[in-house]
Amino acid sequence: MDAIDCIKSRMSIRAFKPEPVPQELLKEIIEAAKWSPSYKNTQPWEVMVVSGAKKAALSTMMVELLEGGEEPAPDLTAPVSWPPAQETRIAHLFKRRCEETGINLADPKVARTSKIVNFKFYKAPHAVYLFQDNSLSQWSLFDLGLFAQSLMLAAHANGLGTVPQAFATDYARQIKAFLSIPGSKRLVLGLSLGFPDMDSPANKFRTDRVPTEELVSWVE
Repeated sequence: MDAIDCIKSRMSIRAFKPEPVPQELLKEIIEAAKWSPSYKNTQPWEVMVVSGAKKAALSTMMVELLEGGEEPAPDLTAPVSWPPAQETRIAHLFKRRCEETGINLADPKVARTSKIVNFKFYKAPHAVYLFQDNSLSQWSLFDLGLFAQSLMLAAHANGLGTVPQAFATDYARQIKAFLSIPGSKRLVLGLSLGFPDMDSPANKFRTDRVPTEELVSWVE
């Protein structure tokens, strides 16, 4: 797949086929992603792929924590406010999603249901967690973001789908204990990964992007 086509055609997948991805293909994707750039070649990323019964048990634990009233405590604090431009884009997303899918994420009950589906990794056969040492600087967070993008593009180029999930880190302490990830690590991102079910209505909605003119200044 052409690199530009890969970037432009990648999308967040929220419905997957049940069959697992062969481990050799998963390794191939991670092998590609590890060539992402990083500050002084520090390569500050670690990866855990969770599948099968362990993934099912992890989902059960997170749903039980939510339903039990446990307050989310991710290692990366969730945003509480946005600048006007970003707030406008979020409102636009919610409006479009509601119009095109009937899912109103502004409704707390719908948002709660959406979070439960998120905790179940959209029925994907694999959950992927990205983490790093908690002592690393913000530059290393940026580097891990580059790795995450490379991982998603490599997956897409190989006919797989992914969706990055901040909610999958809501209960960071419990998740790390469950997966035997040291407490000295910060859990940065979860992703669902598998073969996409493109016949599902969940994958018919795609987000748009702002005009390039809003993003770029030309200085001569």
